[in-house]
Amino acid sequence: MARMMVATYLMFIAYLHSSLSDDGHEMEEFLKREYSLTKPYQAIGVSGSSHWELMGDAMVTTDQVRLTPDMQSKQGAVWSRMPCHLKDWELQVHFKIHGQGKKNLNGDGLAVWYTKERMQKGPVFGNKDFFTGLGVFVDTYPNEEKHIEAQKKRYTPRTQRIFPYVLAMVGNGSITYDHERDGRPTEIGGCNAMVRNLKHDTFLFIRYVRRRLTVMIDIDGQHEWRDCLDIPGVRLPMGYYFGASAITGDLSDNHDLISLKLYQLTVLRSKQEEEDEEEVTIPSVDNMELHRNYYEGEGMSGIAIFFTVLFSMLGLFLLIVVGLVVYSHWNESRRKRFY
Repeated sequence: MARMMVATYLMFIAYLHSSLSDDGHEMEEFLKREYSLTKPYQAIGVSGSSHWELMGDAMVTTDQVRLTPDMQSKQGAVWSRMPCHLKDWELQVHFKIHGQGKKNLNGDGLAVWYTKERMQKGPVFGNKDFFTGLGVFVDTYPNEEKHIEAQKKRYTPRTQRIFPYVLAMVGNGSITYDHERDGRPTEIGGCNAMVRNLKHDTFLFIRYVRRRLTVMIDIDGQHEWRDCLDIPGVRLPMGYYFGASAITGDLSDNHDLISLKLYQLTVLRSKQEEEDEEEVTIPSVDNMELHRNYYEGEGMSGIAIFFTVLFSMLGLFLLIVVGLVVYSHWNESRRKRFY
């Protein structure tokens, strides 16, 4: 039975890497070992001896690259030394998040990166804020719930999330990641993913082809990919670096990276398509106005609250004035009756 399941999974992978892309164009894929990170992790971190470099509290064991141990206030990362100049690619991430924390008493999560910058510590899952490129985050702690409580529920999220949660963000160097709202203002798509303390393997699948970003997850132990997000119009420049990072705060987890496998996708384009495809220099998303609408909606909500309070106070003041006038007239009439 186990052999049949493995065979089925391999057949599914073969189908996933079939000769057709999502939009029907012919496509081939090739494993790029220079951008892949697999066992036995030989010479990682040794200058000039590996394509990968460790940072912070990350360490290599025989079974994984541990980005952070299950300890407070740790952050670590592993970064490719070589920029990737592939136009279309696919990244398969084998990872594991586990620790002693129960329910939401764990944190904070890990991230997979394709960015212009590398090897820079920071608050965004162990990487710098205001990054340039793509970040795919496996967020294990709901900061937004605490923010809502602190603000006495003045802010109401558009949709309720279940954590852990996977989301993607495209940064252009001027966009910040909002920790208090778990990246919601800049999220281009996401899904819930119960990935902690599982006995079976967990995988993340990131595909970028023909300016379309697709993320899928395999976390149920059934060797089946589940859709997470599929966003057209994502524009990522070539020449950026792949990496993975993680961070812990007051709460912690082991964030383990077992493998990163990068595949080059060769998509056959017509001559006209090649001519129409302009070179991308700044990361962007065609429907980036969604982020602006979100902020505007939030701002309008604040304005609405302000005017509601203002008019309520004016109405109360008017009622008090009218009440005083009525009382004055009533009191004057009462005195005239007695005299």
